[in-house]
Amino acid sequence: MTEIEKQIQDLTERLRYIQDIFGNRENANIALLGSKLNDFTKNRQSLDQAQVKRHLSSLSDLFNFLESKLEKELTPMDRVRIVRHPQRISLGDILENVYDNYTEIGGKDEYSIDPSMIIARAYITRKVGKKVYKQPVMVIGQEKGHGQEFRNGGSVKPWGNAKAMEYMKVAETENIPIHTYIFTPGAFPVEDYPGAAQQIAKNIYAMAGLKVPVVAVISEGGSGGAEAIGLADTRIMLSHGYYSVISPEGAAAIEGRIKGEMRATPELVDRCARQLKITARDNLKMGYVDRILDEPALGARPEHFDFFKKLRQEVIMATDEIVLSVRGFKLFRAIALKKLNNPNIYVRWSLSPKSKERLSWQRYQKFRNLSRQFLIDKTPAWQKALSTVSHGGSSVYSFLRYEFLGRHQRKITHLAEDVQGEVQALFGRIMNKGSEIIQKIPVLKKEKEETCNLTTLSSWESGMSWDEHCRYISPQANQDRTITCPNSSKFGCLDLWAPDLFGDFAGVCSYCGHHFSMEYEWYLFNVFDSRSIREFNSKVESSNPLGFDGLDLKLEQAKKKTGHKSACMTFEAEIKGVRMVVAMLMAGFRGGSVGVAEGEKFIQAAELARTKHLPFFAYVHGTAGIRIQEGTNGVIQMPRCTLAVRRYLESGGLYLVLYDTNSYAGPVASFLGCSPYQFAVRSANIGFAGPGVIRETTGQDIPPDYHKAFMTLSRGHIQGIWDRREIRTNLYHALMTMGGEFLYYR
Repeated sequence: MTEIEKQIQDLTERLRYIQDIFGNRENANIALLGSKLNDFTKNRQSLDQAQVKRHLSSLSDLFNFLESKLEKELTPMDRVRIVRHPQRISLGDILENVYDNYTEIGGKDEYSIDPSMIIARAYITRKVGKKVYKQPVMVIGQEKGHGQEFRNGGSVKPWGNAKAMEYMKVAETENIPIHTYIFTPGAFPVEDYPGAAQQIAKNIYAMAGLKVPVVAVISEGGSGGAEAIGLADTRIMLSHGYYSVISPEGAAAIEGRIKGEMRATPELVDRCARQLKITARDNLKMGYVDRILDEPALGARPEHFDFFKKLRQEVIMATDEIVLSVRGFKLFRAIALKKLNNPNIYVRWSLSPKSKERLSWQRYQKFRNLSRQFLIDKTPAWQKALSTVSHGGSSVYSFLRYEFLGRHQRKITHLAEDVQGEVQALFGRIMNKGSEIIQKIPVLKKEKEETCNLTTLSSWESGMSWDEHCRYISPQANQDRTITCPNSSKFGCLDLWAPDLFGDFAGVCSYCGHHFSMEYEWYLFNVFDSRSIREFNSKVESSNPLGFDGLDLKLEQAKKKTGHKSACMTFEAEIKGVRMVVAMLMAGFRGGSVGVAEGEKFIQAAELARTKHLPFFAYVHGTAGIRIQEGTNGVIQMPRCTLAVRRYLESGGLYLVLYDTNSYAGPVASFLGCSPYQFAVRSANIGFAGPGVIRETTGQDIPPDYHKAFMTLSRGHIQGIWDRREIRTNLYHALMTMGGEFLYYR
């Protein structure tokens, strides 16, 4: 192919690329480019060599000028098409052009690494003065190109995310930074072990505690798939990228109530893309990315080598800044980096133990403060002041009780136990002989039996049953009709009279054990001790931070219907005298979806449990996931809440989760799924995505029992299944056995 033919082909591909980006919209500038290129190809044969070169040069200049002009006309949906385009840069291009050398880790078959997730050990060479430094780094990210036929479009399966987490921990062991590159429309919604939701939750939890600098670069950030490698100290977003809770098409399908083979209109998709605030500028304004890296007009492509130089400089400087922000000796280098923008200053990327601790605390504080500007809290000032004083008092008491006195008490207790053990070993035989003699004395037999009762497991008292604590009757029990169990054709269940089913039977089929849905009030009144519930943060309200069309009305209806301001109710309560902090997601309020208010309430509940040294119980009456109308404000709650949970667990807390009805998506794939103790009420459905989303994403229909609790148990997601009538007893036993005497690990 001659040089002229290559130039013509290049211009033809550029035109096709522009047409792909702008879709079917009519545009005078695009029409002009097409007309000029078409005229040239038609008249080329009549031109001599010099004229052809002159026309090509003129056309190239016209393309450059109009591409810059078209850049200003891009809509959010145009940017989505840019990051999805096959000509978009990919992780393979970045490895080749940003890093000086790298070795890809793992194979390319599906079950060794998942080809949509690339992990590479790389290094960056830096020359400072006459000295050359090679700084190692772990590169992790989704790959959409370079063999895209087996890359699955960047949708990572659970084992791909598991491999990413494994090598994040390797980087932590080697004390080297991690650079993650996010190129995903979302995670692949498969529940096969370890399961999409469970693995993403593990990844977020692990990243929350990494003791090395993490820099994330976002091109296409689709919800949970992005969060699996996105919890970073610095987040850089490419100027044409998008970061969202859901794709614009997915949001349009929900807003337009699209079902079956129907498709949302382009106008609705465009409107949702605008309302979700998914662009780099939107996310920078809201505070969810730290900086934007400008791309060439209409997006970075593999031939834009100057862009790779800018990206290289950006990730180096971001890593330097993170290290210097937690290191003690940094003054002049920090000034040089921030004020002079000077990359030619060497910063050693390994961290000392103290710096690592500062890094973890800095990361927690950063995410703790995100989205709080959108919070609506109508709690009166005097109540806030009283709560602050109470919280401070609890902190002081906890420090004295558990840290100061508790530490010395434990030492004394451990010493006494050791001495007692030595005495028992020394005088064991003498004591056994003495015991035999004592047993023969009739007067002391009764005392021995009483001692035995105090040291053996408790048993049911005669005549006791679970329903002695029932004080709430479901309104469904007022229906004078019979109810047919959905399992009747399979197990032959007979029809049940509604007053019996929703009254004495607690919504449980007496033939097969199927659990019908019950109101959240049933659990409040039948699980916890009478009059022990003390709600807090009840004035924190769900809001509409993006001004999404129709959401204000829907929220008002939900508030009026439920009597609550948000989908999360937080309270302190007792079970058989054992006090705990509870966060409950209520399915009746917008499906139990999580937004800014719900995330903040959950975090404050975890912080209260940590301050008071109380067990933390998350009861999921039902959750549809992250509230899509809040956009990134919702999805950011995944890492925020997980960081709070990790801090609570690392302080020694006991965190239990119980799922009921339908529990899906973001909450399950983060702050709920990271609990070491997760249980489900029988007949509950648990997973990453519902059947409709899976069908739309993968084109596959799943079995009807795919998300059932017993299947979730078999995959290792949960640790047990509870009958609704036994929740009170099971929860109390769990607290006693998992938490022990003080209901705290350490």
